[in-house]
Amino acid sequence: MSNGGRNSLLDDLRSIDLEKDAFFDLGHPLLNRFAHSFVKAAAIGAVQAVSREAYFKAVEAGAGLDTNSDGVGGSKRRSFPNLRGETNAMSLEALVKNTGKESLQWGLAAGIYSGLTYGLKEARGAHDWKNSAVAGALTGMAVALTSEDVSHEQVVQFAITGAALSTAANLLTGIF
Repeated sequence: MSNGGRNSLLDDLRSIDLEKDAFFDLGHPLLNRFAHSFVKAAAIGAVQAVSREAYFKAVEAGAGLDTNSDGVGGSKRRSFPNLRGETNAMSLEALVKNTGKESLQWGLAAGIYSGLTYGLKEARGAHDWKNSAVAGALTGMAVALTSEDVSHEQVVQFAITGAALSTAANLLTGIF
């Protein structure tokens, strides 16, 4: 079937070359990479936060749970504790606030990781598992510091997890 010479949205998105067709140019490849990763991950974080809340609302409605109660009857941890159905304005305000916070966390993590891997590659002249481990550890620490009630153990755990995941991803890149 011919679409009259027009490209579909998917074709347009697939044809974007991020090195040439960046959303914005900040004058340095490091800044461009950080900003591009931040924007993409922040959008993903926002979609994830809103869809998670929609899922919880649907489950509560399907199970007949009373969202106006003070939390009795539900043992799961709410992702948006301020969304209790008091008024539409309060619920919308809490949704926007929490979505913004989650977007910032996702964007920060992606931007820091991308910027660090680029900077380490430029400084060391190679992109290897060592760069990934350092970037993952520092990104994990940054993510831990954005959460509430941060402890020393939590920062160390996030750093170790970030380093392990990014190193594994780097090492498995050539295999799959």
